[in-house]
Amino acid sequence: MGCNSSGRNRQATSVRYGLAVTIFLARHAHAGKRSEWVGDDEVRPLSPRGQQQAIDLLAVIDHAPVGVILSSPFVRCVQTVEPLSASIGVPITAHDAFTEGASPDAAYALLLALDEVDGLACSHGDLIPPLLKQLVADGMDSDGPLIDQKGSVWIIETRNGRPFRGRYVPPTS
Repeated sequence: MGCNSSGRNRQATSVRYGLAVTIFLARHAHAGKRSEWVGDDEVRPLSPRGQQQAIDLLAVIDHAPVGVILSSPFVRCVQTVEPLSASIGVPITAHDAFTEGASPDAAYALLLALDEVDGLACSHGDLIPPLLKQLVADGMDSDGPLIDQKGSVWIIETRNGRPFRGRYVPPTS
């Protein structure tokens, strides 16, 4: 099973069987303190610091042929990937599998379904640690501890739907 981009990204390869596919797993950028937000937490936006982290995400991706952008529908996640989406012309697909409190199994299945095209998924701090643990259990070698600061990205390489290498990129600000 693969998620493909219908040719939207100028660099995305339509068939990647047997080749490494890169998945960028991002934790949403800084959105201020939950305790200081008045209103529905799903609409809590990025802080000015988080807006800069979202822009800085472009340098982390560094011209990778991202053909799919998946995100929690929470505003702070969507805002984290909006600059990338605008820059490369790939729409954001909001998916409940990446929301706070979602089942890690559903998110994991979606991540590994990206077997034909490089992709990015943006999620929350409660979901990323169990995803990383499952990736390691399934064969991903990591370059250090399994951490996930706001605005950080894991660069995960897969082959034939199996993870084999992961590298952590901390937030820039």
